[in-house]
Amino acid sequence: MKQIICIGNRYVSEDAAGPWVYDFLKQKQLPPDITLIDGGLSGLDLLRFVEKAERVIFVDRLLISDKSDDVVILKANELFSEMTTTYDHSSGLPYLLRMLPIVCEGMLPDILIVGIAGNINQVLIEKAAMIAVELADKGNFITL
Repeated sequence: MKQIICIGNRYVSEDAAGPWVYDFLKQKQLPPDITLIDGGLSGLDLLRFVEKAERVIFVDRLLISDKSDDVVILKANELFSEMTTTYDHSSGLPYLLRMLPIVCEGMLPDILIVGIAGNINQVLIEKAAMIAVELADKGNFITL
């Protein structure tokens, strides 16, 4: 199974990129082997969706200081180097990804993060959505 997990807080516009991508994709016909999940602020509760998956694409707003308004694709280990070490918005997804090898049984799925950096707008929401589907469906895991 392939999962697209959109995370963020839909009630705070600066953190609503994931939920807005979810809303956009919910209106589209996705391939039958892709499950779309509104991860909201679920945090570690999302582990249950990751553990048995073949491939997982997380969609979230990323606070990356050197990136302007754009969609970025990161591997899990690259996310750690991009994020700050303080406990803030950027600590949720990295913490979840750090816990996966500790708590998941068996092989971990392929995981990528599709992040929206900078100011969120409809063009970036749609771009992130299409990239997430393409990565989930085709498995084109890009070496960055």
